[in-house]
Amino acid sequence: MFWEEKEFSKEIILSTQYQEDVYSNVLPQYLWPIMSGGWHQFCPYNNLVKVYECIDGKTIDESPLYDKNNPYENRDPRLDYTIFISDRTKFKGQIFISRPGSGSVDDFTKYNYNGYSIKKFCDENYNGNLMNSGCNWTLIRYAEVLLSYLESMLESGAAIDQALLNSTINKVRGRQAVQMPPVTITDQNKLREIVRRERRVEFAFEGLRYYDILRWGIAADELNGTFTGMKLTNDPANYTSYKVDDEGYYIFETKKFKKGTHELWPIPLSEMQINKNLVQNAGY
Repeated sequence: MFWEEKEFSKEIILSTQYQEDVYSNVLPQYLWPIMSGGWHQFCPYNNLVKVYECIDGKTIDESPLYDKNNPYENRDPRLDYTIFISDRTKFKGQIFISRPGSGSVDDFTKYNYNGYSIKKFCDENYNGNLMNSGCNWTLIRYAEVLLSYLESMLESGAAIDQALLNSTINKVRGRQAVQMPPVTITDQNKLREIVRRERRVEFAFEGLRYYDILRWGIAADELNGTFTGMKLTNDPANYTSYKVDDEGYYIFETKKFKKGTHELWPIPLSEMQINKNLVQNAGY
């Protein structure tokens, strides 16, 4: 549904309309790997990659299928649908290679070579001008309606039963291209964690995550800290080529988010000069 040939999927409720040569967009140019003519502008963090469950429906901390030395195997298929992984993902007949020390064009041409890139919207069957795409941008799709309905029922304190789970979250997880095990947990706290995780992986890069963590009040927890890229070594104690954490993942960058301030933007000075009753948001 993220490619032009599927842009009229019955799951799409609302989308921004584009047409090649008339009113087009340049998203492919920004997302495609440099090896395929794109700019490879964005690199996902490993904290997203780690959230994808194993194919048994358990998290990587719980599943016996998870192999820390081969962390991308036996995972929710949406991981490979969503993210280019260096030395693993094949695109237009080539293996995507973009990690520190790889020497690939995606390595030495761009600074953001952490081993990952956004794959979700990259249609390898597209052969047109990357800066003249007619593919629509989905704003609301049915999966969001289902997961939002379940979340609203959960947070309202309503009784949660298997029938509700089957008609909402399990419809999303059970699609032909995904086929993840159904959710059966009805405990409120445990289910809240599952629903939030499902939203994160299902809607990755669709523009919902930031506003989700704001409304859940966890933005500072999620956006503060040191973020890693792909796994570079299974022997981090003796690895010296690049900075890695104690699991062997490339240390990419550090971000700071000030709780109580960065949840809001500052009110522009020009607006405050017009309306003297406006009070600047805290921290600015």
